[in-house]
Amino acid sequence: MARFSERAWQQTAPLRASIHALPFNTELAAGSLSRERFQGYIVQDAIYLGEYARVLAMAAARAPDAAVLRSFAESAIGAIVVERALHERYMADFGIDPATIAQAAPSPDCLGYTSFLLATAYHEPWEVLVAALLPCFWLYWDVGTAITRVAAADNPYRAWIDTYADEGFGAAVRSVIAVTDRAAEAASEAVRAKMMMGFVRCCQYEWLFWDGAYRQRGWPT
Repeated sequence: MARFSERAWQQTAPLRASIHALPFNTELAAGSLSRERFQGYIVQDAIYLGEYARVLAMAAARAPDAAVLRSFAESAIGAIVVERALHERYMADFGIDPATIAQAAPSPDCLGYTSFLLATAYHEPWEVLVAALLPCFWLYWDVGTAITRVAAADNPYRAWIDTYADEGFGAAVRSVIAVTDRAAEAASEAVRAKMMMGFVRCCQYEWLFWDGAYRQRGWPT
């Protein structure tokens, strides 16, 4: 039987192709994405990452044994550290005071995504939570490695591209994939079905997050 990750990747193939084709990602690859759109994205991504880190900590705490806890926590936290460094660089470039991030309101897409992850952490089995956390790692690695093949060396978003195409980030992604596959192997059919639903839903939220950043989608007034 195919591994959970293989089945999940195959099931989300059309959605992933749509993610690659989103204007945010195609314009970022071309270096033509507006600074205004990218700045808004960085602010929302920083808000998202703060909540995502909390959910990662909950997932590590709920791990079934010490070995899994260590493997998952080290890989996940290492990736978060890399992403925080990227945010700090761009916030400095844009003149954004990090203190203002705490006062910024999450966009509808950001709030929807983080609320789903938190609800999963509190109400679903650990295996489902791990599957829901995986797309954030895997899709960024997928998009980053695709963009780096076509982006020019002087692309203004080269730091973003290099972060997610870096082999160190890829190693962290592969580690989380392996943890998820082992969790699925030991799970019941009912739990594996919930794992797939969580994985797909978070891929959909990733699509919404990038699309919302490009459209600068906010709350109705």
